[in-house]
Amino acid sequence: MTGLAAKAVAFRELHRPGDPVVLPTVWDAWSANLVQESGFRGLTVGSHPLAAAVGARDGEGMSFAQVLGRVREIAAAVDIPVSVDVESGYGVEAVRLTEGLIEAGAVGLNIEDTVHGEGGRLRGPQEHAEVVAGLRAAADAAGVPVVVNARTDLFLREDGDPADRVARAVARLLLAAEAGADVLYPIGRHDAATLRRLTAALPLPVNAVTSPEAGDRAEFAAAGAGRISFGPFLQYRLAAEADRLLHRWRE
Repeated sequence: MTGLAAKAVAFRELHRPGDPVVLPTVWDAWSANLVQESGFRGLTVGSHPLAAAVGARDGEGMSFAQVLGRVREIAAAVDIPVSVDVESGYGVEAVRLTEGLIEAGAVGLNIEDTVHGEGGRLRGPQEHAEVVAGLRAAADAAGVPVVVNARTDLFLREDGDPADRVARAVARLLLAAEAGADVLYPIGRHDAATLRRLTAALPLPVNAVTSPEAGDRAEFAAAGAGRISFGPFLQYRLAAEADRLLHRWRE
């Protein structure tokens, strides 16, 4: 087993329902080093903060080549596992997407069901599962068991009737699990009861998202989460603190 393959296996094993791994979301080598030096066991590269750091828009405003350039810098700067939000895949076929991430040093990815390159349409449940299956097959063929985090945007988009939104999200994510996902990501700032419904209904570790100053790990553990990330919120909080520090120096 290669070093990167072993890192991918170890990364997957960090995801334990009820004992969640916290993966702060970073955007460059500096923020990645900050996370590693703070003692975290892994990190995730967020598309929104990554785009903001280079003056691009979120929603695939960066090309896949540009993303890989930043991922290489981040992975070279730290020893802990790196996972990457690849949005809806940049229109890149699964083999190229997966091999590019592996070459850059990443061992995990998030794949969402909003297709930014096609007007922001939502993939159908089976269509999204087929994307997940392609990524799983490509990673297995490459010999690095990349941790595939299958995301649905139903809550983020406030899609359809809220009365059955949890059931529809679960149905989508069950298909993704069958297709080879390792982690399931019903993205949204859920209350504890909703998160418990999701974790109880899903057979794989569930990714919860929060702001770093909101709640604590024990609350997410009690709700059954297997992974916690911060989306753009860590960058937002650091920006607010920088503004506070700089404010008294303004003319």
